[in-house]
Amino acid sequence: MQTEHSSEGAEMVSSANFRSSNTLMEPVAMTHPIAVTNCNIDMESLISDQNRSIATLAITTLLKTGNESSVDRLMKQITTFMSDIADEFKIVVIEAIRSLCLKFPLKHRSLMNFLSNILREEGGFEYKKAIVDSIVILIRDIPEAKESGLLHLCEFIEDCEFTYLSTQILHFLGIEGPKTLDPSKYIRYIYNRVHLENATVRAGAVSTLAKFGAMVDSLKPRIFVLLRRCLFDTDDEVRDRATLYLNTLGADGTVEDMKEFLFGSLDIPLVNLERSLKNYEPSEESFDINSVPKEVKIQPLAEKKAPGKKPTGLGGPPPAPPSTIDAYEKLLSSIPEFANFGKLFKSSAPVELTEAETEYAVNVVKHIFDGHVVFQYNCTNTIPEQLLENVTVIVDASEAEEFAEVASKPLRSLPYDSPGQTFVAFEKPEGVPAVGKFSNMLRFIVKEVDPSTGEAEDDGVEDEYQLEELEVVAADYMLKVGVSNFRNAWESMGPDCERVDEYDLGPRENLAEAVNAVINLLGMQPCEGTEVVPSNSRSHTCLLSGVYIGNVKVLVRLQFGIDGPKDVAMKLAVRSEDEAVSDAIHEIVASG
Repeated sequence: MQTEHSSEGAEMVSSANFRSSNTLMEPVAMTHPIAVTNCNIDMESLISDQNRSIATLAITTLLKTGNESSVDRLMKQITTFMSDIADEFKIVVIEAIRSLCLKFPLKHRSLMNFLSNILREEGGFEYKKAIVDSIVILIRDIPEAKESGLLHLCEFIEDCEFTYLSTQILHFLGIEGPKTLDPSKYIRYIYNRVHLENATVRAGAVSTLAKFGAMVDSLKPRIFVLLRRCLFDTDDEVRDRATLYLNTLGADGTVEDMKEFLFGSLDIPLVNLERSLKNYEPSEESFDINSVPKEVKIQPLAEKKAPGKKPTGLGGPPPAPPSTIDAYEKLLSSIPEFANFGKLFKSSAPVELTEAETEYAVNVVKHIFDGHVVFQYNCTNTIPEQLLENVTVIVDASEAEEFAEVASKPLRSLPYDSPGQTFVAFEKPEGVPAVGKFSNMLRFIVKEVDPSTGEAEDDGVEDEYQLEELEVVAADYMLKVGVSNFRNAWESMGPDCERVDEYDLGPRENLAEAVNAVINLLGMQPCEGTEVVPSNSRSHTCLLSGVYIGNVKVLVRLQFGIDGPKDVAMKLAVRSEDEAVSDAIHEIVASG
């Protein structure tokens, strides 16, 4: 018995030691694959290890270090144990297979077949999503894989239990399917969704059918027949989409206009469209989408209140109806000193300048105009025995040389628990993302208040209160505005104002940290979920969109890669409607 326990204990120690060493082996395989290759023969025997985590680590290491001739053998070995491991381990293996396929594109057929087979097996949402995402990436990056990959996705949605994945695949089919050699073979799979799925998927299928009708003239008569059948669907949205697309495809407009409507990005903010539709009153004159304002007005965000802290005026209203979106613009336009600053481009979220539980609570909102910046200081007096008068903020702009103070508006009186605002305005070069730091000092006259009568004394004492520094950054000049289809928006923007360059981002913990840093630096809207970086990725592409000051649309494609143990390299491609803006985005990254 003692011998058996000793043997079992030794095996457990050996397994633990390997787990530790192989956990270190995988990162080494990612950075120095050739050095690990010599261990591959010994590691292949570990694929059948009873400890599934050890087997998974061995496989992912082999996938990262193997050569093209070993791919088929590896895939046969992987198939035998995929059903025995948890979804979290399967996702790791799938990501490694995707990287291997991009490394050896000639092997796409066998690797795609493997992904398709496991896609039909049991599994949770994250697992299935990882497989679908991998197939989509392979279709986009390996042209030869498009036909087979699309068919695999079509077969999957025949039995897909996840609405999100079904609609995502249908959307992707609508973009890529019409470009294939025989688009007609996908129609059956798409139309089946209209009969067999829930309303959300049915609506997505109608939109996909319309895209085939717009792109493939020979299919248009068949698409018309199928869309007319959808007019009798039980769901309102399905019927509305069918009606809309039938009218669009049958309209007398140009083919370009039709394709722009179906594939182009909606360049109108949804909140503006919603507001215009609510305000529209039915009449003989139809609703004109061109009348919807394209400028994005940022709704004031609710401030994060610390325990015991009072609201600080207009800077922190609770979530409210769309009418409050214009609150800042109405407030600023009512102040004569700021009336000639022009159109308000953007208002930031409130930035706290005081700690919680202090005598005075102050936050600031940055209002960005083309040639000016207005700081709105929202103040609250939290001391019942005090009345503050002639409240101003003295701003030192010595670390913001491009800014010159041009106006201020003091707050005449600040009673206890009654929020008020004081303003300071600066002039800056027009259209330039001027940045800098500002120190702030709250200055006021304080008068004692009699608690019994509530009356303040006649005489007061001048006092000051130091606030935190405030910084204007490049992201303050960018609005987060998404696009519905980045690829179409990118292609329609054209290469005329494109600027491309490469940057060394230096040492980073991982790619996710680098991606987040650049997104925060530019202040743009991530598109198509590309802000999420898969674990252990050696490369990643992130897509961003926004509107730059001056209402200039901007699209950015970021390609990240690990260069060395921890150094991250980045290729930045910018397209905009103005080449000066494309250059400005590169300057922001270069100086950031």
